[in-house]
Amino acid sequence: MPLTPQTQAVLEARKAAGMGDLATIGPEAAREQMKRMREAMNATPEPIAHVEDRTIPGPAGQIPIRIYRSSTGSALPVLVFFHGGGWVIGDLDSHDGTCRSIANRSGVCVVAVDYRLAPESRYPAAADDSYAATVWVAEHAAELNVDATRLAVGGDSAGANLAAVVALMARDRGGPAIASQILAYPVTSLDYTTASYRENGNGDYGLSEASMRWFWDAYLERPEQGSEPYASPLRAGNLSGLPRALVITAEYDPLRDEGEEYGRRLEAAGVATTIRRYDGVVHGFLGQAAAVPEGGQALDQIAGELKALAPVAAR
Repeated sequence: MPLTPQTQAVLEARKAAGMGDLATIGPEAAREQMKRMREAMNATPEPIAHVEDRTIPGPAGQIPIRIYRSSTGSALPVLVFFHGGGWVIGDLDSHDGTCRSIANRSGVCVVAVDYRLAPESRYPAAADDSYAATVWVAEHAAELNVDATRLAVGGDSAGANLAAVVALMARDRGGPAIASQILAYPVTSLDYTTASYRENGNGDYGLSEASMRWFWDAYLERPEQGSEPYASPLRAGNLSGLPRALVITAEYDPLRDEGEEYGRRLEAAGVATTIRRYDGVVHGFLGQAAAVPEGGQALDQIAGELKALAPVAAR
């Protein structure tokens, strides 16, 4: 289907605000551009019962996290959330609205992770921080008043890549037990040859092939690392034994095909998987929920997955 009118309006607003292709600027300028775009939207934060910033130990120092709770209920399910931004941009503030919405709609506790960014800290720094934060949440469940047997990981774009990687790491390293992985338009493979790259990668729909090449170049120390499963989970030889998955994709997104292929690979490996493509929208539509109805629908779908979390036995 064609772009939805709301999505077209968002793209035109981005262009009017002078939001350029990230591939043409450096990391600091890209981060500043993301901040300006967030400020230009001037969205009032969605009210939520409790928000807390703190730091936890990581493999290379302290990791900032932000904890969201929509109620004071005890032993809530918990989602460890990793923000998108190509491993280069994004932070706790860039995805604050998304995390608030997920917590409010689902009733689960959301723990957002501010992992180290590239190129200052290259692969596997972000993955290592994300795994360490997930382990910490599981080990401190009583302190956080959450249920470690109903622990999910999730994120969008590069954050969804990290969620998929954390699920692989947890399986390979014997824990923690993860009940579900929520993957919104995930990066799953260093591969620019898919049909969705050919159809959607010219920059007309926001994310471009040039930007993705820029992100990957910033993230990896060496190009050959892109074939490693903890960078490109689609390259993993074995996807069995992973937690159930919700894979969300966007029709006008260069990453559409690799996300859906990852979902099919999970299904083939015996993993209970839901793959849902939202038509007429672009990469990042989850964060456009205030303007794009499909973003709200996807948030509701994520909330439904989290509400249905079943306990898994501790390993």
